[in-house]
Amino acid sequence: MTIAVTAATGQLGTLVVDALLQRTTPDQIVAIARDAAKAEPLAAKGVEVRIASYDDPTALTDALAGVDQVLLISGNEFGKRGQQHRNVIDAAISQGVSRVVYTSAPQVDTSTLPVAPEHLETEQYLASTDVDHVLLRNNWYHENYASSVETAAATGSVLTSAGDGRVASASRQDFAEAAAVVLTTDAPVKRVYELAGDVAWTQADLATALTDVVGKPVEVANVSSEEQASILTSVGLDAGLVDFIVAVDASIKQGELELATGDLSSLIGRPTTPLAESLRALA
Repeated sequence: MTIAVTAATGQLGTLVVDALLQRTTPDQIVAIARDAAKAEPLAAKGVEVRIASYDDPTALTDALAGVDQVLLISGNEFGKRGQQHRNVIDAAISQGVSRVVYTSAPQVDTSTLPVAPEHLETEQYLASTDVDHVLLRNNWYHENYASSVETAAATGSVLTSAGDGRVASASRQDFAEAAAVVLTTDAPVKRVYELAGDVAWTQADLATALTDVVGKPVEVANVSSEEQASILTSVGLDAGLVDFIVAVDASIKQGELELATGDLSSLIGRPTTPLAESLRALA
């Protein structure tokens, strides 16, 4: 069985390839990437590298020749992802790929997260086709809080408008291992996995973890959305990023990232990585 991984040189893609190498042989893995030079470390592991971008339907069709399953890792070009994902799905269907596994967003059908619309668009497109597919609705990554380590060290605070909202995040490694399990298992799999960490933490919990990591007290600065936007703008963040951060915190405040289903730990066969452990690694 040949498994293709798109965006294979990305932060998640490289981890998925490594996780697949623990479960199958290199000759069964195809790494699809835009940049051959960045893919050289994967080729050195015996993985076949095929070059294609999400914007090139012809190259994608060629890259998926002879593939049984494809992991479609969502792109990062906001505003273009819907069409890009359709390009991959169409190429997979044209080549007779038996299953498409897609990395989506948590509870995407009801979510107000700014990343949700294009994920929902992709899920709906998959539903309109006849191809077998599995949705991996990945919650937030611990690694999304890498900048919080640096900020906490400098300011001693966590700026947020998320209130008492909780986040059931997990490490990229956890999500990568789950994807590898789904792609290599012979057992029946679910159509939709709501993947999340075992623990849904608050901003106060984040501050506690950061206190341990940076070695000095870190407090929560819980402000309104308007105050948060003003402060972030004053330190030089561009308007698009400010809007994104504030919108994410609003979704967290509404409880949209707190669902801890147990799907993730069940797939990987161990507890998910604690937040503090990932933050220490990032530091």
